[in-house]
Amino acid sequence: MKLSKNALAGIALLASAALGLTACGSNASTPAASGSPSDAAASGEGITVYNAQHESLTQEWVDAFTKETGIKVTMRQGSDTELSNQIVQEGAASPADVFLTENSPAMAQVENAGLFADVDKATLDQVPAEFRPSTGKWTGIAARSTVLVYDKNKISEDKLPKSMLDLANPEWKGKWAASPSGADFQAIVAALLELKGEAATEEWLKGMKENFKAYKGNSTAMKAVNAGEVDAALIYHYYYYGDQAKTGENSKNVTPYFFKNQDPGAFLSVSGGGVLKSSKKAADAQAFLKFITGKKGQEILKTGTSFEYAIASQVDANDKLVPIKELQAPTVDPAKLNSTKVTDLMTKAGLL
Repeated sequence: MKLSKNALAGIALLASAALGLTACGSNASTPAASGSPSDAAASGEGITVYNAQHESLTQEWVDAFTKETGIKVTMRQGSDTELSNQIVQEGAASPADVFLTENSPAMAQVENAGLFADVDKATLDQVPAEFRPSTGKWTGIAARSTVLVYDKNKISEDKLPKSMLDLANPEWKGKWAASPSGADFQAIVAALLELKGEAATEEWLKGMKENFKAYKGNSTAMKAVNAGEVDAALIYHYYYYGDQAKTGENSKNVTPYFFKNQDPGAFLSVSGGGVLKSSKKAADAQAFLKFITGKKGQEILKTGTSFEYAIASQVDANDKLVPIKELQAPTVDPAKLNSTKVTDLMTKAGLL
């Protein structure tokens, strides 16, 4: 049977359309390679970041990343512990693609629950080993140093404690402050636990309970020192430098003291970032993590107003900060910081 020219043309058109549909179906079902961001502008989709870092800092990262890649980012804000508990509860159904924290213990909690995907090697290669966990399941993105801020009108330099452990001694009774309910302080205790063991940590917390005054938040504790309510406070460095960069009204009577000498009080807390194993946009999530640990992301730390330490891509810290090498921080594997044990010990000591 002979077919007319019109019929042959119709068959060819149908065949071409079928091939086109097959090709489209093939592309749709092929996942993007890890670390290779998808065409976000075409998809209209973005990633969701559970953010426990300072919102203003992460917003700077998000804006720069979206400008460069076109990938949209939605932030859900909360504290370290709040969001880590939420991710563990959500499990494989979590809508989060990326989790960012201020401190390491919350990252370790999610890692121990088996919820992180491996971080792309190209990202890990940007971050020195001392600023990321040995497991490679997440990475450091920034850091903050433990510091004792003190009233220079009340304490002479020769009377400062040689070690953070000295704050548990009787001569410091009623003279120093802290914010024990915060994730910042609990990370410091987690480092003490890893460095000195459970017995020494329990003993120090017992002395702390006898000696310290509790305040809600690091900035509040520093303000108390500045106002003469207490002689000193154990906090993170950037509260002082951030206030100094503004009006200095909450830190004019305050001086930061760095313990150094690998003391537990010289602990450098690593802020973490990880990609959730359940992410349906893993390539874009990995791209975001690579961006914030890359040169452009770390430059935001160097030139911005967060005053946290840049730690990756060979970017130096903000010029106003003590260089990170001079901090003489103890070596602590961030993957080993145990938040559950810390809260148990602090509760037992009557601090929580």
